[in-house]
Amino acid sequence: MSEVFRVGTRGSALATTQTGWAAQQLAELSGLAVDTVLVKTEGDVVTGSLASLGGTGVFAAALRHHLVDGGCDLAVHSLKDLPTVQPEGLVLAAIPPREDVRDALCARDSLGLDQLPEGAMIGTGSPRRAAQLRAYRPDLNVVDIRGNVPTRLGRVKGVGDTHDDGSVGRATQGDLDAVILAAAGMRRLGLEQHITQYLDPSIMLPAPGQGALALETRTAGTGHPALDEALTRFDDLHTRLQVEAERALLNALEAGCAAPIGALARVEGELLILDAVACNPDGSQVMRRSAQAPLGDVAAARSLGRELAVGMLADGAAQVAGLA
Repeated sequence: MSEVFRVGTRGSALATTQTGWAAQQLAELSGLAVDTVLVKTEGDVVTGSLASLGGTGVFAAALRHHLVDGGCDLAVHSLKDLPTVQPEGLVLAAIPPREDVRDALCARDSLGLDQLPEGAMIGTGSPRRAAQLRAYRPDLNVVDIRGNVPTRLGRVKGVGDTHDDGSVGRATQGDLDAVILAAAGMRRLGLEQHITQYLDPSIMLPAPGQGALALETRTAGTGHPALDEALTRFDDLHTRLQVEAERALLNALEAGCAAPIGALARVEGELLILDAVACNPDGSQVMRRSAQAPLGDVAAARSLGRELAVGMLADGAAQVAGLA
């Protein structure tokens, strides 16, 4: 019988899909078998907006406790849900290649963002998306929503009850004209047929770390040498440098994942380029800034993020985004 490693995950369809993909890759790389451990988190059982739940880390805390206590060897997170300060005793052992970073509009009648009529109702649970949406189309009505991806899709008129396999059943609420979701989650669930427009970052910068997965272990390792080696091989350097820059900016702004802050880094040749936005929650003010640095190591990427944040703070980003 082959050696088995245990991977912890939240129980949502998206979480289990992401974890299943990552675990399968690691099983193939390591030659080990995998056992999945479902962990219920506070974010899965408490209702209310993300901001009212405490924002950053609400989905990660229970998984991390389980990991520290030895209930699993590895935890898989959506990186954008993780606090920017890494807890003592835990390390992000691998950040695999990133999925699509963009936000996605899922609208009735295949409409794009510019085609939605004045006063259209658009749902999102993200203050970052809401602020940029209000800045771009102040005539729209932005509605705060929660729930898993199929539940949110079911709020759109004509989409109906979307099942985890991508099929659509009877209409559920159908009270909204559109919702905005992460393209990465839609693609991982095989629901990209419901996307009516991928929102360009010039319109809506994504959350720091959006589209990336974080595979977290105890600092001492997983207890499986073959798995530790597989994690090293699974790590994608360019993705790690991008998200390290984005998260360093978020950390320096002293903002969490519920703040109206967007950031996106990209590698172009020998340069790491970081774009960032700070928005007033009502969309009345938007500060966009960009910086670049020679492509280097993780420390250099973090330095780029911190330096851009310092410049934004000097220009009043904290006041613009309501962080002060």
